[in-house]
Amino acid sequence: MTGTWHEQLRARGYRVTPQRQLVLEAVSRLGHATPEEICGRVQETARGVNISTVYRTLELLEELGMVTHTHLGHGAPTYHLASEADHVHLVCRGCGEITEVGPELVEGLVSRLEADLGFGTDVRHLTVFGRCRNCRP
Repeated sequence: MTGTWHEQLRARGYRVTPQRQLVLEAVSRLGHATPEEICGRVQETARGVNISTVYRTLELLEELGMVTHTHLGHGAPTYHLASEADHVHLVCRGCGEITEVGPELVEGLVSRLEADLGFGTDVRHLTVFGRCRNCRP
């Protein structure tokens, strides 16, 4: 869908509220962030916004295709703008560093899953765990 996020919300019958604006701006500024981190950023401007409002807003924005989430560990999901979601996450189990790489690096895996199993992979939610070069023995 094209147009500003304001236009996207209105075109789908939703109002542009200050809370929605603050949540979307927080996601944009923070990059990968948990709902709690997003809430903390929003509360810097609007103290009255609580975590429930942030969760509901993130759910709506994801439903509308404006944000997406991934799981980078056992904790809460992390959210980022859907327009910037075309990447794979590499998470180091040693130092916790998160590296983003293009989907072309896993194309062999994606192709093999499709050819062998008929499985279509959504790499936007792909997270690979391991150890970075600094943490490897």
